[in-house]
Amino acid sequence: MRAFVFPGQGSQKVGMGGELADASAAAREVFEEVDEALGQKLSAIMREGPEDQLTLTENAQPAIMANAIATLRVLESEFGVKLSDAGGCVAGHSLGEYTALCAVGAFDLATTARLLKLRGQAMQAAVPVGDGAMAALLGADIEKATALAAAAAEGEVCEVANDNDPTQVVISGHKGAIERAVALVKDHGIKRGVLLPVSAPFHCSLMQPAADRMAEALADTPPGPLALPIYANVTAAKVSDPDEERALLVEQVTGRVRWRESVLAMRSDRVESFVELGGKVLGPMIGRIDKDAATTSLITLEDLEAFAKENG
Repeated sequence: MRAFVFPGQGSQKVGMGGELADASAAAREVFEEVDEALGQKLSAIMREGPEDQLTLTENAQPAIMANAIATLRVLESEFGVKLSDAGGCVAGHSLGEYTALCAVGAFDLATTARLLKLRGQAMQAAVPVGDGAMAALLGADIEKATALAAAAAEGEVCEVANDNDPTQVVISGHKGAIERAVALVKDHGIKRGVLLPVSAPFHCSLMQPAADRMAEALADTPPGPLALPIYANVTAAKVSDPDEERALLVEQVTGRVRWRESVLAMRSDRVESFVELGGKVLGPMIGRIDKDAATTSLITLEDLEAFAKENG
């Protein structure tokens, strides 16, 4: 069985989607529809920058989604490979879970763009700039990261945000606590701690105001039926029920991204290959989680053509 997976924040870069848009009307239509839904020329920021505008959470989230969905639409319309026929399930990393839901028809493209714009704005507004931070712990497994976070908290929030793979865990919380954690890494047998260039402490309890805003938004625009099941970030379990998934999307704002566990769950459910659409971030993580899992990243027209030839 094959899983289609969708990248999260950090995979954005100036120029993203430009080649596809130049080559395919299907891709251009995606970017135009997202621009219209948001009332802004997001496609111009994606193509030309400036980088600091693209990196803004409220722009990066819909931009990464738009790029991945454009890649999927080109695969489906130009090369005749339908996701629902070629795949058995989907998953996405953080905002990528929304992209995955768009890919399986639970949200239409315009709704997904608006939800991600709001999600980015709400996450940014939840904590004053400078009060929160995140750090990647390199050479850390989940047990070491959890122990470090507990030791560094000292009454502040310091929580595991992303369990990415066996060698990388991300922590999130109050700036002071995260800085203490980085200073303590060696004491906990962790190779290195690196502060991340993010504008807010995502996926921790400080994000509760953003979770509340997403609960309201998702009550108004709930997901519809899913063409394929999705593996949810916060449970690392397969979900097919739209109401269950809606509740999990709200939890996801403050909850841990259980990516490593999600990949292992898909592997135990007989997923043999993973296809990442619109990025090359998750494939390497999956390889570190299970070296026997086959991974493919589809970014360029050439990637799509090669994949279609092999799977036509």
